Amino acid sequence: MFVGMGLSEIQARGEGSGDYGSESRVSLAELQGIMDRIRDGSEEHKVQAALEIRRLTKTSSRNRRHLSAAIEPLVSMLRFGSSRSSEAAIIGLLNLAVKDERNKISIVEAGALEPLIVFLESTNSDLQEYATAALFTLSASSVNKASISASGAIPFLVNVLQDGRSRQAKKDAVAALYNLSTITDNLKTILLLHPIPPLIGFLKTCKKSSKTAEKCCALLESLVGFDEGRTALTAEEAGVLTVVEILEEGSPQSREHAVGALLTMCESDRSRYRQVILKEGVIPGLLELTVQGTWKSQGQAHRLLELLRDSPHPRSELQADTLQNIVSSIVSKIDGDEQAEKAKKMLAEMVQISMEQSLWQLKQRALVCIPSELPAGKCRPEVSSK
Repeated sequence: MFVGMGLSEIQARGEGSGDYGSESRVSLAELQGIMDRIRDGSEEHKVQAALEIRRLTKTSSRNRRHLSAAIEPLVSMLRFGSSRSSEAAIIGLLNLAVKDERNKISIVEAGALEPLIVFLESTNSDLQEYATAALFTLSASSVNKASISASGAIPFLVNVLQDGRSRQAKKDAVAALYNLSTITDNLKTILLLHPIPPLIGFLKTCKKSSKTAEKCCALLESLVGFDEGRTALTAEEAGVLTVVEILEEGSPQSREHAVGALLTMCESDRSRYRQVILKEGVIPGLLELTVQGTWKSQGQAHRLLELLRDSPHPRSELQADTLQNIVSSIVSKIDGDEQAEKAKKMLAEMVQISMEQSLWQLKQRALVCIPSELPAGKCRPEVSSK
């Protein structure tokens, strides 16, 4: 790896963030000098030119546009250069691709995928890490997804997730697979490669509230939409428990994906998965989600609680106070005093929060009443903010 150049500096990690600081002002003569060296210089000159491209495009969208002509010679360095040359070329391409859709597409069209996939199997940990980061960045483009899928990258990305030489490479492999999973056929391809064990293994060790955990959970939610995915998750040691832990400790988005995965399982075959989910102590986390989750996860948590009771009623038959009855019914069947007590405590807290929210809503409605201007018992109609 180049001295002082960790992957934390490479802007592929900042795909969703804005440019930082003032853009580097570079003269046309300097830009032309870089292009001359990257095209026709010695290997050392090309490496130095690639590092200059990396520096100048790190925070400058203007320089990414001006230096987009360097894409083809940088890809040529990937194909025919030394390891050092290839590393310099990849990090130059990475910064050219960040937040620049045209450059992402141009890099793929220039033939970068073949050498990048080769580097995924490299014994050089830096090359593997850079190549995985590049595929993550390039796969963020919807235009590139089909080409990356057709290139055969998916099996190699799953291998990196399983046996990658660095944790960062594994993170970027998850992110790239997540990007590619929006194509349904890719989900089927991923499933054939047995990704559930490494995904669960990665989730067990990563920070539950991290962006990486969100992508892991989103990918898992998609995979359990297939019977093979559900079977693999329940067969994996602590597989369902890990999803329950994310439901309890993850970010709002991770929790939404986790409850979505469990709900998909229970809806697909309640008799098969109900007890599997219950025995992992899911009730406290579900109770919290019903009042503190996202709008979507609140609804999913309610529905899953309905399915986890002994004899779920059709939703149309449920009364307004049914949630408390559902939970009480489930708690009475839970094995173990500790889990039951925890669930009962969460239920009490949930009811308290629900009451507080209802009181706040009543106060808000009361604010639109103006007794001095309106007859008693009349309220000013609320005006839409649209």
